[in-house]
Amino acid sequence: MDVSIVIPLYNEDESLPELSDWIVRVVTEHNLSYEVILADDGSTDNSWEVVKEIAAGNPNFKGIRFQRNYGKSAALNEAFKAAKGNVVITMDADMQDSPDEIPELYKMIVEDRYDLVSGWKKKRYDNTFTKNLPSKVFNAAARSMSGIKLHDFNCGLKAYRNKVIKSVEIYGEMHRYIPVLAKLAGFRNIGEKIVEHRPRKYGITKFGWSRFINGFLDLLTLNFIGRFGKKPMHFFGLYGTLCFLIGFGLSAYLIIAKFTLQNFSLTNRPPFYIGLATMIIGMQLFLTGFVAELIGRNSTERNTYLIEDKLGIK
Repeated sequence: MDVSIVIPLYNEDESLPELSDWIVRVVTEHNLSYEVILADDGSTDNSWEVVKEIAAGNPNFKGIRFQRNYGKSAALNEAFKAAKGNVVITMDADMQDSPDEIPELYKMIVEDRYDLVSGWKKKRYDNTFTKNLPSKVFNAAARSMSGIKLHDFNCGLKAYRNKVIKSVEIYGEMHRYIPVLAKLAGFRNIGEKIVEHRPRKYGITKFGWSRFINGFLDLLTLNFIGRFGKKPMHFFGLYGTLCFLIGFGLSAYLIIAKFTLQNFSLTNRPPFYIGLATMIIGMQLFLTGFVAELIGRNSTERNTYLIEDKLGIK
């Protein structure tokens, strides 16, 4: 199969018929064998009934339905497990992403040998101050911390080699960081394509200000996991040792001063309590590193590595 088109959706019953017809027209014109996986994230409207009607009329359409709303990451993760196409393309269901981009995204993966191609909505129709400015700050922080030079991490229109989506697990709110997850898994050939951003035709936006706060926290999590996920003691042990040594040195100085200087009060001096607290914090960090190492050593995934290819080994 050439391409799997994955569409997570939540309360999009109005747009689905038009979107599905548009996708079929594009892939048929370009002779692409395809499947479309519609992941219904617990919609409360008629979305699932519409999905069943579309699938009944075209066997290339498949559906996944959650009992309740779990979020976009969960919908993508389950759809990725089911995807069989050599190239997997994701897009949103609100028709702000254009299916006309599918052939070029497919070509960039197959012919230009990209592992992942992310869309960049350079010209936007929702270019409001309250939405655009936080998005620019968020993307700048993501570029700086991840080292991936993409302009729009949160663009729903992306294309992947099948091996990429089978090598990453998406959870929480990590869907916007799939390029970062792919890089951590060893896929470094990441490209970008300017794509059309269409004005919203149906429904209302499902995202608010909280996504920027949660997105920044998720970025910190990914950055930490990428650097210390397999070696937590290198982080906790380092800073725990530094804190303990600083506190020990400060306490030792005060104790020596107590015995060498007259009328020197030890417990009435703030540095004494600062040194004591710093030693306690250092020991706690060090013990946290030990516990994290014990958990890591007993994890079934502690020696899970992605192998690119094998030669002469069966």
